[in-house]
Amino acid sequence: MTKQIPALLIIDMQQAMALPQAGERNNPQAEANIARLLAAWRAGGHPVIHVRHMSRTPGSLFWPGQSGAAFQPAFQPLDREMVFEKNVPDAFTHSALERWLHVRGIRRLLLVGVSTNNSVESTARSAGNLGFDTLVVSDATFAFAKADYHGTPRSADEVHAMALANLDGEYARVLGTEQALALLAAD
Repeated sequence: MTKQIPALLIIDMQQAMALPQAGERNNPQAEANIARLLAAWRAGGHPVIHVRHMSRTPGSLFWPGQSGAAFQPAFQPLDREMVFEKNVPDAFTHSALERWLHVRGIRRLLLVGVSTNNSVESTARSAGNLGFDTLVVSDATFAFAKADYHGTPRSADEVHAMALANLDGEYARVLGTEQALALLAAD
């Protein structure tokens, strides 16, 4: 495994994700953990990439120009940080993310954000398939409660855990915030 500090990829930390209509979620500490990671990456001058979902569905909370589509204040990108917009769950689809990473020689990614079973999982699968050394921070991501295919209600914790299980060892390595911060200390 490479020793390169991964680029921090913050997925969909937009205002709509904090609204009650987003649904019942898990990991109430996720935003604090993302903020800790963001502060550490910024302090070290390491690459930070923000991904923002811009819906193509009129009336969506993520429709361009709606307040829900804006970044949460704590995750407002700095001028030196890259922003990619997407309109599907996967941050690599219809974006220049892969090329941008390759041009800069970035081969390692640390994914945080929302939702674990949607945009995080989709992006991590693509990253792994594209050959990136992909890390997903379990306590800096969160999911929402959802019924499974058979209609059985699943808690946000169950949805989150299944998404992480889908990724770990196949497309990515799952770790916690403390382990992610240790990557910087080891540099």
